[in-house]
Amino acid sequence: MTDELKIKLEPLQKKLVNFKQVKTTSDTTAQHMRVQTQHTERQIKEEFKKLHQFLRDEEAARLAALREEEEQKSQMMKEKIEKMSREISSLSDTIRAIEEEMGADDIIFLQVGPMLMERAQCTLQDPERVSGALINVAKHLGNLKFRVWEKMQEIVQYTPVTLDPNTAHPKLILSEDLTSVRYSNETQQLPDNPERFDEYTCVLGSEGFNSGTHCWDVEVGDRDNWFMGVKTESSQRKGGSFICGVWRVYQHDGEYKAYSPSHPLTILTVKQKPQRIRVQLDWDRGKLSFSDPDNNTHLHTFTHTFTERVFPFFNTKSSLMILPVKAAVTVEQLS
Repeated sequence: MTDELKIKLEPLQKKLVNFKQVKTTSDTTAQHMRVQTQHTERQIKEEFKKLHQFLRDEEAARLAALREEEEQKSQMMKEKIEKMSREISSLSDTIRAIEEEMGADDIIFLQVGPMLMERAQCTLQDPERVSGALINVAKHLGNLKFRVWEKMQEIVQYTPVTLDPNTAHPKLILSEDLTSVRYSNETQQLPDNPERFDEYTCVLGSEGFNSGTHCWDVEVGDRDNWFMGVKTESSQRKGGSFICGVWRVYQHDGEYKAYSPSHPLTILTVKQKPQRIRVQLDWDRGKLSFSDPDNNTHLHTFTHTFTERVFPFFNTKSSLMILPVKAAVTVEQLS
C-alpha cells in the first residue's frame, strides 16, 4: 500500500513543483509590471513635458508677434496723429488771423484783402482715414489651434510600426520610443511570459493586422544576420519552433533568402546590398512583398491566403530601426 501511495504521490509532487514554478514566474511578472508602470509613467511625463514646452514657446512667439504688430501700428498712428495736430494748429492760426483782419476797418481791409484771399486758399490736402490700422485679429486667432497642431509636425514623428517589449527576447534592448532594437550579450531579467521569445532573438510589432494594406521601412545598414517579415498570432514563440507561422526574408553571412511555411527556401539574387528594406503587406489580397526603397528594387513577394492576424516580425543579432514616415495635415476642400 505504501508503494501505491508513493506512485499516486508522484503526480501531486510534480504538480506542486509546477505550481511553485508558475508562482515564481507570476511573482516576477508582478514585480516587472510595477517597474514597467514606473518607467512608462516617467516617459509619458517626459513626452508631455516636451509638448508643453512646445506650446509655451508657440504661445510666446504668437504673443510677441501680436505685440510687434501693435507697436508698429501704434507708432504709425502716433506719427499720423502728430502730423494732423500740426496741420490743425496751422489751419487754426490761419483762420484766426484771417478773421482778425476781416474785423479791421474798411480801408485796411481793402489794402490786405488780396493777401487774405490768397491765404484763404488752403493748399493742404484733405486728411485720409487710416486704412489697415486695426490689429489683424483674424491673423492671430483664425484657426489658431489648427495652425499650432499643423506646426507641431516639426517635433512629432509617426512610425507605422512600433515594437512590443513584452515579446522581445531578453537579449534584445528596445529604444525608448520602441522604434529600434539592438542585441546585447547580457541577458535582461524579464518575466517568461507566454508572449515572449525565449530562445531566438526575436521581437514582434505591437499591432497586428487582419485586413488592409500596411507598409514599413527598416534600416539594416551594413549589418548582417537579420530576419524580417510577419508572424501569425497563434504561432509558437517558445523554443526552436519560433519560425512556425513566419513569412520572412533574411540575410545570413551575406546571403539573402526567403522562406515561409507554404513556400520552399528561395535564394535571392541581390546585386547591391540594401541599406533599407521595405515590407509591404496586403492582407486581403494575400501578398507580402520586400524591396529596396533606395533603388526601387524588388526582392521577393509571397502569396498566401491569410486566415488570422499577423504581426510584423524581426530577428537580429545586431540592430534594426523602423523608420518614421512623413506625416502631413490635410484639409478636405468642399466641392
